[in-house]
Amino acid sequence: MLSNALDALHRTFRSTVDLLVPHECFVCGRESACALVCEVCERDLPPLGPACPVCAVPTADGACCGECLRSPPAFDATRALFSYGFPLDRMVKALKYRYRLAVAHDFAERLARSGPPAGIDVLLPMPLHVQRLSERGFNQAVEIARPLARAWGLPLELARVVREVAAPPQASLPWTQRKTNMRGVFRCRGRFDGATVLVIDDVMTTGATLDELAGTLKRYGACRVENLVVARTPPPG
Repeated sequence: MLSNALDALHRTFRSTVDLLVPHECFVCGRESACALVCEVCERDLPPLGPACPVCAVPTADGACCGECLRSPPAFDATRALFSYGFPLDRMVKALKYRYRLAVAHDFAERLARSGPPAGIDVLLPMPLHVQRLSERGFNQAVEIARPLARAWGLPLELARVVREVAAPPQASLPWTQRKTNMRGVFRCRGRFDGATVLVIDDVMTTGATLDELAGTLKRYGACRVENLVVARTPPPG
């Protein structure tokens, strides 16, 4: 009851602020009413388009890509809203490195609109190593997943999976080294027997981290692992 009252109070406060204080577009600085981005920048957000249903890499007709046919990843499906490019890249970097948590709530609202994939049992934000979490102060995947779980009425798993190896950041490595960099970095503290898990993350680049996490979850009993990400980075070349 107290939680519901606090949520209602927060919504009322936010609505009042939205009415009294003009918002500036996060990207360009124009007035944007109550939205994080203005209508012009909203049109500039790069949609993903037809993509492989397994890894979300762009394909001409939305069919499964050749790589997933030749060497299927441990995860079963991926859904992404955008292609990773301007101005979305600016929003993601501001969330991760400038603590602009309003961006996470904007992403969660966008993801929530299409509804959860069928049959999902639990939402799992991509875990951060404790060292990275201490440096950053928050996990951006958790900040996206928390309001998403509330909107969909699904349980949110925050403790059963840990990232116990502080591997070098994927962004600092060539694409060819990223899969090797992720081997053995996750551990489960409990079972996921028979569960369908939806992993939440901000950006999917090569998919190596998501692949390693899905493999770990399946070794601990998960029957299906799907990914839901804000953006997919197209492969080089």
